[in-house]
Amino acid sequence: MIPFTPIVTGILSYGMSGKIFHTPFIANNKHFQFKAIVERTKKLAAERYPSVVSYDSVDELLADPEIELVVVNTPNDTHVDFASRALRAGKHVLIEKPVAPTAAEAKQLFDLAKEMGRYLLPYHNRRFDADFNALKEVIASEKIGKPVEIHLRFDRYRNEIGPKAFKETPRPGAGLLYDLGSHLLDQVISIFGIPERYHVIKSSNRDNSLVDDYATLLLSYAQGPTVHITVSMLVVKAQHSFMLHGTKGSFVKQRTDVQEQQLIAGMLPTDQAYGLEHAGMQGTLCYITANGETVEEEVPLRKGDYNLVFDAVYAQIREGKSYFVTEEQILRQLEILASANS
Repeated sequence: MIPFTPIVTGILSYGMSGKIFHTPFIANNKHFQFKAIVERTKKLAAERYPSVVSYDSVDELLADPEIELVVVNTPNDTHVDFASRALRAGKHVLIEKPVAPTAAEAKQLFDLAKEMGRYLLPYHNRRFDADFNALKEVIASEKIGKPVEIHLRFDRYRNEIGPKAFKETPRPGAGLLYDLGSHLLDQVISIFGIPERYHVIKSSNRDNSLVDDYATLLLSYAQGPTVHITVSMLVVKAQHSFMLHGTKGSFVKQRTDVQEQQLIAGMLPTDQAYGLEHAGMQGTLCYITANGETVEEEVPLRKGDYNLVFDAVYAQIREGKSYFVTEEQILRQLEILASANS
């Protein structure tokens, strides 16, 4: 067996994303050493990770010479500043979406990473959702023929203004389009590439809302499907999250956000049940066979796995294997998201 050296890692925040989407993976993956975290006020990480160093500031963590990888999981409008500082400190960076509020700022980060001989790795975990895996497999099976029309939705119901100021006040990267729309747009780009044309609409509908809580994107491909993306904070009864129509069939599926639910409940990503969809959440595929028969079948339950994000981070840093999200994909994604502001 080829020996490996764990990547010494520091995380910039122990809010929800730190507790749910990063520390359980970094702490339980043999390819990483969870060295430190930034906690400006409440020191809570020690309850679960007693050996981890809790720094009072980002500067203190960046000054730690042992840390090789920094996870930038802070508010959206701080991403560019913190990622720049981490790269200049000689660290690799795993950065949450959106990488930056604009494509120009993201390009500056990618260029800086190259200048410093480090990697800037966008954290797009939703490529490893079970429901999205099912969609990809249906497309690959060609049972629906050529994809013609696809709808992707992320529905929630939160009519009140949330307590997180960085999400609810007008600032770079705020609003639902950047928060959830970026996930679905990344999924589409990962399958079909960069759209030829696009149109984006967003609106604010909750009382006293200062940011968009609804957005829809229409994407057009010259040799591909028409794609509709919708994100909303005001859907009482969630609609199908994936709806695909092709020349020979259709596929529909509800969102099964099982990994987030399991992680919030305290399940570790090493648990055998982690990522497995619950019974009854199968998708439905209906298609016409070569004999003209109509067939309707359930698409088997799938397993999602955010561990694959961190495996890819290790493979890029230690083995030089190309990361699953490219610079070009991020720049085009941000151009589309930012077009709603123009």
